[in-house]
Amino acid sequence: MPESPITILQRQRALLQAEYAYEKAEFQRLTEATGIERKVQRGVAWYPLTLGRSYHNSLDQLVVEVERSTTVISHQGEELDADEPALFEPGKPVCFFSQDASGDFHGTGGLLHYYKFVAQVSYVEDNRMVIALPSPDALEQIREAYRLGVQLYLDEQTYRLMFEALDDVINAKTGRLAELREIFHSTLPCSKYTFDAVRFPWLNTSQQAAVNEVLWTKDVAVVHGPPGTGKTTTLVEAVYETLRRETQVLVCAQSNMAVDWIAEKLVDRGVSVLRIGNPTRVTDKMLSFTYERRFESHPLYTELWAVRKAIRDIYASKSGSSDSRHQKIARLKDRATDLEYSINQALFDDAKVIACTLAGSANRLLTGMKFGTLFIDEAAQALEAACWIAIRKAHRVILAGDHRQLPPTIKSPEAMHGGLDKTLMQYIVENKPKAVSLLTVQYRMCDTIMQFPNQEFYEGKLESAPEVKYRGILDWDTAVEWVEQDGEAGESASGLSKVNLAEAQLTLATLQRYFEKIGKDRLLEERVDVGIISPYKGQVALLRRFIRQDRYWKPFRSLITVNTVDGFQGQERDVIVISLVRSNAEGNLGFLRDLRRMNVAITRARMKLIVIGDRSTLCRMPFYKRLAAYIDEQW
Repeated sequence: MPESPITILQRQRALLQAEYAYEKAEFQRLTEATGIERKVQRGVAWYPLTLGRSYHNSLDQLVVEVERSTTVISHQGEELDADEPALFEPGKPVCFFSQDASGDFHGTGGLLHYYKFVAQVSYVEDNRMVIALPSPDALEQIREAYRLGVQLYLDEQTYRLMFEALDDVINAKTGRLAELREIFHSTLPCSKYTFDAVRFPWLNTSQQAAVNEVLWTKDVAVVHGPPGTGKTTTLVEAVYETLRRETQVLVCAQSNMAVDWIAEKLVDRGVSVLRIGNPTRVTDKMLSFTYERRFESHPLYTELWAVRKAIRDIYASKSGSSDSRHQKIARLKDRATDLEYSINQALFDDAKVIACTLAGSANRLLTGMKFGTLFIDEAAQALEAACWIAIRKAHRVILAGDHRQLPPTIKSPEAMHGGLDKTLMQYIVENKPKAVSLLTVQYRMCDTIMQFPNQEFYEGKLESAPEVKYRGILDWDTAVEWVEQDGEAGESASGLSKVNLAEAQLTLATLQRYFEKIGKDRLLEERVDVGIISPYKGQVALLRRFIRQDRYWKPFRSLITVNTVDGFQGQERDVIVISLVRSNAEGNLGFLRDLRRMNVAITRARMKLIVIGDRSTLCRMPFYKRLAAYIDEQW
C-alpha cells in the first residue's frame, strides 16, 4: 500500500530536522575550531575588514559598507584563495567578529570575539559589501573593534520558514493547500481546462505544447527543460500568456540568481515585474524593477524620508519633555505608516509579476496575498519544504527545471540517505507523468557533444537544432576528447578537498595546445570563451593559481572561467575542459558517482569538450566506461 501524503511529508520534516541539526553543529565547529585563514580560504569569512560609511537605505535599514583586502596572505606567506567566492550573497545572514591585540594580522593567536547580533548582506560585489545592521548599537560595537571580520551565519530564518510551511501543509484539513498535498503525493489525477490550443509560431513544437499544458492545468504542470532546450524562453511565454487570463502571478526560484535571471527575461518581454528581496545581478536594469528602487522613485518617498529622519532626530534629541517627544513620534509614525501603505499599494497594483526567492515569498510585504498561479523555476534544485513556503499562497503550481541535473545541496549524511534531496518536482514526475512536458530541441551543443547525455539521461528524446548541430571551432576537429592522466590524487593544502597536481598541469598544457591550434588573434577577436570545471574545490583553487601565475594566460584570463560543477550550473562556454582529479588504485570515486553532476559538466560545452582523467580509476564505474567508449568512437 502506498504511503499517505502526510506520512511522506512527516518524513521530510524529520529529515529536515536532521539537516538543521547537522548544519547547526557544523556552524558551531566552524566558529569555535576553525582558524581565520581556513575560513577565508573556504569563502565563509572576510578578514580583515575596513569599515566605510553607514546610512539608512530606502527600507529604513541601518547599513554599513565594508571592504576586505584584495589579497589575503597567510602567516606562512602564501596567498590565499577563497574556494567559494560567491558564498556571500544578498539576503544571507552574517555575524561580525574581532581579534584582540595579542594576535597577528593573519588571525593567528589572539582571542576571537563574536558579537551577539546577526546582520544581513544587502549588497556584495568583488571586495565590497553592504550589510544591514539590527541597531545603531551594533554599529557602535563594530566601530570600536580592534581587527574586524565578518562570517556567514547559520540561516535559521529559512529553516524556520520551511518547518512552518511543512507544519501548515501536514495539518491542513480542508482547503486548497490540503487538496494540493493530496494531488502532489498520491495517484489522484490532475484536472484540466478543455479550451483549444494556442499557437505560438516563434516557439518550437515541444515548447508550444509545454505552454499549452501550463494554460490547461488546474492543479500542477511540469516544464522539464534539459540543457539548452529553451526552458526560460518557454517559461517566460507561459507567464506572459497566463497574465492574459490573470491579473498577477508569483514567480519564485530557490536562489536570488535564478530569480534575477527569469525576472530579467520577463522585463525584456515587456512584463511589469516587482522584484522582492535582494538581487544578485546588480545591474541598472535589475535595479530598475526592484522593490527598493521603485519605492525610492515614488513621488511620496521624499516626504516619507523626511518623516523618518524627523523620527530619528527626535530620538537622538534630549530637548523638550518626554511626553511631548512621545506625542510627536507617535504622530510622525502614523504618517510614515500611511505613506508607506500608499506607496506599497501603488507598487503592487502596477506589478503583473511578483518575483522573489521561495523563502522570500514569506516577506512581510506579501502577507495575506494570494495568487492564481505560482511559477517555480529551477524547481529541481529546491527542497520540497522550501516550495511549500510559496505554495501556501497559490491556487495552482507550475514547476520548471531538470531533475537530471544538480539536486539541492544536502550536508547531513543521514538526511541525504533518507532522501531529503528528493524534490517536489521529482515526486510530480513520478506520480503525474501526464503533467510533464519535455522540451526536446536543444540549441546549445553540437550534436556530437549532445548525443552522449541524450542517451544516458533523456532516453534519446532530444535533438539538436539545425543551426548548432554541426558547428565547431576548427576544421577537422573532433568535438569530444579524452586526455589520459595517471597522477595520484591527494588532499589539498587546506585539507578541504581533493587535488591532483599532475592533472592540473596536464589540464592547462592541453588547453594551451588547443589555444595554439586556434591562434591568439582569433581567440581574442572572436572572444572564444572557455570553462574549466572540476568537481573539487581544491583543484579549482589550484588551477586558478596556476593561471594567475603563468604569463602565458595573461591575454586570455578574461576568456577563462574556472569553477566547480555547481558554480557552472545554468552557464555555457564554447570550450569546456573537465578535470576529474580522481586517480587511485582502489577505484574510489567519491561524489563523482553523482552522475547528475557529470551531466551538468558535459552539457556546458557548445563546440568542444575535453575530459581529463585516469581511465583505470574512473572506468570501473559503467557510466565513465561508456563515456570513454563513446569518445573513442568519435575518433
